[in-house]
Amino acid sequence: MKAFEATKQFFTSAADKLQLDESMRILLLTPKREVQVQVPVEMDDGQLVTLIGYRVQHDNARGPFKGGLRYHPDVDLDEVRSLASLMTWKTAVVNIPYGGAKGGIAVDPRQRTRRELERITRTFIDQIHDIIGPDKDIPAPDMGTNSDVMAWIMSQYSKYHGFSPGVVTSKPVEHFGIPGREEATGREVGILTMKLIGRLGRRPKETRIAIQGFGNVGLHAAKLLAESDFKVVAISDLTGAYYSPNGLDIGNAIRHTLANQGTLAGYTGGDRITNEQLLSLDVEVLIPAAIGGVIHAENVGQVKAPIIIEAANSPVRPEADAVLEERGTVVLPDILANAGGVTASYFEWVQNRQYYRWGLDRVRQELDAVLSRAFEDVWHESRQHDVSLRVGAFMLAIRRVCRATELEGY
Repeated sequence: MKAFEATKQFFTSAADKLQLDESMRILLLTPKREVQVQVPVEMDDGQLVTLIGYRVQHDNARGPFKGGLRYHPDVDLDEVRSLASLMTWKTAVVNIPYGGAKGGIAVDPRQRTRRELERITRTFIDQIHDIIGPDKDIPAPDMGTNSDVMAWIMSQYSKYHGFSPGVVTSKPVEHFGIPGREEATGREVGILTMKLIGRLGRRPKETRIAIQGFGNVGLHAAKLLAESDFKVVAISDLTGAYYSPNGLDIGNAIRHTLANQGTLAGYTGGDRITNEQLLSLDVEVLIPAAIGGVIHAENVGQVKAPIIIEAANSPVRPEADAVLEERGTVVLPDILANAGGVTASYFEWVQNRQYYRWGLDRVRQELDAVLSRAFEDVWHESRQHDVSLRVGAFMLAIRRVCRATELEGY
């Protein structure tokens, strides 16, 4: 099943509950604009390489398009279309004034030098600068990109349109960014995990957690949860997974990662297992925080955790989600669980427009407030209509976007 088809299935389940008419379904599912461009770049060895770049602008009924920019060799239009749609529902769930967009370039950033990546980025912006902007479409980092890439985007865009710090978010703090943006997604994954655990009547000390993915999101989620007395028993990255039934020393794992080029390779604080084995561990909470589609029809039967927090985008496929729901597994969906990043990006954008900066404490306070309200809204929707948290989140988001679309006059 392709990525956009999976997103469409989740949308359809909620639309059926809302009894949404067919014409509105088609309107809300169809992207406003899809752009595919050539990105011809000279590499350091003098070779000319032509890459393909994408920007899908899904919906802007509730505000400017907003969404990340992904550098990965498997990027294609279908994936970008799916992620753009998810951003529409994500921004609506947390009720910030954005629509949804996504972009990407089919390139492996690990195989390119920093100078090559900068040229790739600037050339891509040369192709799309007229369709992005502080009031049109505001990119942000995603897989394979970071704050430096955002600084290059701002610089290149400003050559055409003048000083425009609000054209992108998640910029370096020294370059019109805000403190706390890097930790935001992982921190809020931790906060929302604690809220859900509390609602379900569990206690932190009695809750074992396995986290697949120890990048920016998984690392910060693990840090907060370990500091809050949860027992993080397994973590992983591309180099493998590490498990200790008595709980891992997350502080030690973070120090190892920082000293080892950002990977867990060679970590000795736990027993080595595979990423697939991590998904089937006997734990109370499983947090897939790496890539999409890791829980699917073939392995969902081995998943034992009664609670899943979707820190990654689309980690659970629709066919697996149906099995989990029938089993009674509680899944906190990605459009809520990992919305901390776009919410912090909203704060940065607002401050860029005002030429004013908040401190870290205020960023965290405002972020916790927005996500807490969103959690309560989704919980209420789920209980009121006797549906899963995923269907409840989509129902809430669709209702908000539908209302804005009607007020806009189509």
